[in-house]
Amino acid sequence: MRRLLNKIVPRAWRSDAVTIPVARLNGAIMPSGGQLRQTLSLATTAGVLEKLFAYNDAPAVAISINSPGGSAVQSRLIHRRIRDLAAEKNKTVLIFVEDVAASGGYMIAVAGDEIIADPSSIVGSIGVVYAAFGLNEAIEKLGIERRVHTAGRNKVTLDPFLPEKEEDVERLNALQLEVHETFIDIVKERRASKLKDDPDLFTGLFWSARRGVDLGLVDQLGDMRSVLKQRFGPKTRLHLITPPRGLFSRRLGLFGLGGGLTGSEVAGAAVEGLIEAVQARALWNRFGL
Repeated sequence: MRRLLNKIVPRAWRSDAVTIPVARLNGAIMPSGGQLRQTLSLATTAGVLEKLFAYNDAPAVAISINSPGGSAVQSRLIHRRIRDLAAEKNKTVLIFVEDVAASGGYMIAVAGDEIIADPSSIVGSIGVVYAAFGLNEAIEKLGIERRVHTAGRNKVTLDPFLPEKEEDVERLNALQLEVHETFIDIVKERRASKLKDDPDLFTGLFWSARRGVDLGLVDQLGDMRSVLKQRFGPKTRLHLITPPRGLFSRRLGLFGLGGGLTGSEVAGAAVEGLIEAVQARALWNRFGL
């Protein structure tokens, strides 16, 4: 459209301002897409990313990230979609970190050609975590008898209502190591020439962006508006790409946002959303946010 207008509008009337499309990826990373609070998954970000890279005349695209992490699979899928679109559209991707880009949030961040962050932003946490509760003694004290019947002797591995078994923990640790190696490979692939040789880099530790620059996790300190105007000129315009209507609400009949759901479906969705909210809150709390 802009190219067509440039052919029609006289040169003297044309604006020499550069427009940079901007997408905001904010929230914990969860496969269901979130219902009671905004979360990130491929499903919730795919439409925004497609619109972001559709600006053919833009010299670059900007993505703002604020995420404490979450699902390793969804993090990688979002990372991969950004890189695929960048290659397809031949675009430079500039990532701007807000409060935090940690764990899966950092995996998404390394999809950028450059990572720019506020000096106080939190980055890193390149690791894998599993957290659960052991409730076997609790239900015993309450006099509750739990009955579980399986076909397959490992179907109740790490069941929170059963005593923890050493062989189950070993199996989990092996799985986590494989996922961790995938994470490390992605970071090295994208930032191999920038990373410093630090023994703590892939241990799950996290740092301020100021320290992240020294470690090679961050390229530059700054904020989106200032950096883009400095790079593309003072008349640079930022155009925020918004999600398709109903992206975070169309599955719920709650608050009058959805329709066609039964009472039990609404109740089930509400419970699921509350669980997601608790999980997301726990992720943010790790970084004091």
